[in-house]
Amino acid sequence: MSLRGMTGFARRDGSIGEWTWTAEARSVNGRTLEVRVRASSGLDGLERAAREAAQARFHRGQVGIAVQARRAENAGVARIHLRVIERYLDAVRPLVESGQAALPTADGLLALRGVIETADADDDDEARAAFEAAVSGDISGALDDLAAARAEEGRILQDLIAGFLSRMEVLAGDAQIAAATQPQLIRDRFARRLSELVGEAAPVDRILQEASAQAIRADVREELDRISAHLRTARELLELDGPAGRRLDFLAQEFMREANTLTAKSASAELTAAGLELKAVIDQLREQVQNVE
Repeated sequence: MSLRGMTGFARRDGSIGEWTWTAEARSVNGRTLEVRVRASSGLDGLERAAREAAQARFHRGQVGIAVQARRAENAGVARIHLRVIERYLDAVRPLVESGQAALPTADGLLALRGVIETADADDDDEARAAFEAAVSGDISGALDDLAAARAEEGRILQDLIAGFLSRMEVLAGDAQIAAATQPQLIRDRFARRLSELVGEAAPVDRILQEASAQAIRADVREELDRISAHLRTARELLELDGPAGRRLDFLAQEFMREANTLTAKSASAELTAAGLELKAVIDQLREQVQNVE
């Protein structure tokens, strides 16, 4: 199972009868799932279905769905109300007969309020249902395409993250080799410092006692063991069927915690170098993990 990312864009265009529309779906990173829907006037009934469709496909990220529908300008059917015209004629007839007004023209009558009514050609329930079903299908299609785009991003992220984990494993091995020399380095360093202070008469037992105490404080085996355990867990997460971003982000924080402690305990240049490079790789890992669903 591949990881899934959180960014992507998809678009579907459709038409039926006098209607054309565009359904767009896009997403960016987010700590939780946030779905926003914008639809043309008259399509409010599709907003809930669009939001539920997004929630069924995604677990994290800011998902935006935009639906724009347009109708052909000549899509309406004009109806002329003759009874309204007759009422207008009855009202002006006395004025015409008395010579106070001219006989109304056809253009003038048709321009009066209520004479012409434009109605939708497909206002019946069946046509409306077919239109909404077609738009809803393209919304679902756009969300499917968005999911595919996020899956493709996830495959790229999985390769990157797996590479970082492999590099971290190598560096942890280098750190383990360098850590094996720490007790002797600490003992030699303490012996030199004590000799500088008290001369050649520095007691061997005192050197061994203090060096042992310092070596215990500088022991990094626990940190390296935890790093190894976290690496195993991270690889398991890469194979899980489901969102893994939050858990990977938590592991990245734990990796950094152990690497910081390891570097702080270092008594050798080799261990310090391995710890610093390990921290650099963990930083790269954390940056990419932020994109994982």
